[in-house]
Amino acid sequence: MKILVCITHVPDTTSKIKFTDNNTQFDKTGVQFIIGPYDDYALARAVELKEQGGGSITVLNVGESDTEPTLRKALAIGADEAVRINAFPRDAAFVAGEIARFAKEEAFDLILMGRESIDYNGGMVHGMVGELLGIPSVSPVMKLDIEGNTATISREIEGGKEFISVDLPFVAGCQEPIAEWKIPNMRGIMSARSKPLKAVDPETSGSQTETKKYELPPAKGAVKLVDTVEELVDLLKNEAKIL
Repeated sequence: MKILVCITHVPDTTSKIKFTDNNTQFDKTGVQFIIGPYDDYALARAVELKEQGGGSITVLNVGESDTEPTLRKALAIGADEAVRINAFPRDAAFVAGEIARFAKEEAFDLILMGRESIDYNGGMVHGMVGELLGIPSVSPVMKLDIEGNTATISREIEGGKEFISVDLPFVAGCQEPIAEWKIPNMRGIMSARSKPLKAVDPETSGSQTETKKYELPPAKGAVKLVDTVEELVDLLKNEAKIL
């Protein structure tokens, strides 16, 4: 099976975020970047599927040269090759268009990615890629098994779970517990150095969105401790005014 795993290059959630140029640019200074956590689940399941049935895994990122260490980590985890589309990921439509163009040229059997990135949390790319390729897109996928040319999927819906079957190829937006994260071992790290990582030019340069300004969330307010239910009710009614 020929599997494509699309990964994001995102700030670690423990990083302190700040902006420059009058809050119009994200300041990367001192920020630790990682594979998007949901993409980590997608990659881990791809590795398991490859171990079960053979095939190959290509990891793809739409990003500039600073994302290559993240791609090397994906190679160390178990991907066979990595491709970087040399462009800043301007918006979901741009990223989806570049992924779809690449995927169409390579004719993958399965396209896996996280259900959303943890920087913008849009959760739209997998659906757009499926639409552009004319194939099904399913998200969030919590369990994925493949038998022959058919996949059995479990996913969360409001009020419960849904079990569906879909023929290959399709796009899956993955989340836990589809697989357990895999930590690169020394052998994987060493082999990743010799695995192919190539950069290709984007097909388009336009964007459908424009960022005007970034804002940090408001600082957390002080905590007020109460001793009785009556005091709590009074505060909710007279101070918070939600009763």
